[in-house]
Amino acid sequence: MASELRRRLEATEFPDLGAMMEGYARAAAAHARAGFDRELDFSAESIDTLDDLLVLVGESPELDLDFEVRLWGSYLGEVLRQRYAGTWEMTPYPGGAVAVPAVEVRGSRLFPLLKVYRRLTAGEEDDLRAFFAMVTERLGSPARVN
Repeated sequence: MASELRRRLEATEFPDLGAMMEGYARAAAAHARAGFDRELDFSAESIDTLDDLLVLVGESPELDLDFEVRLWGSYLGEVLRQRYAGTWEMTPYPGGAVAVPAVEVRGSRLFPLLKVYRRLTAGEEDDLRAFFAMVTERLGSPARVN
């Protein structure tokens, strides 16, 4: 199922980075529902569900790390982008030579795809709950949504 989802998403022409990340995030929410019977609703509370899902995803013997990082990292990034009225941008990761998608919020850059990569490869020591709590502490109240 994930390989078909990957083919479908990679065949889609998105007008810009933000649209692509939002498209992947919506696909992640649909995949969570259909493939895992879990609800991802773009709320702060859904980060717990996402973290639990990543444990299941990481246990798969057919793990497609590149795709899973893009899929679930896009979801994490969209939760942050929506919560703090941020924007997606391609930017070099500190110390890295390659530009990666990041969410820019009030002058801070968050790297949700790299966080998901570390969660899938390093395990519990890089759980998303602690990351989200740290981001919430540093960025404070969410942006008002009208």
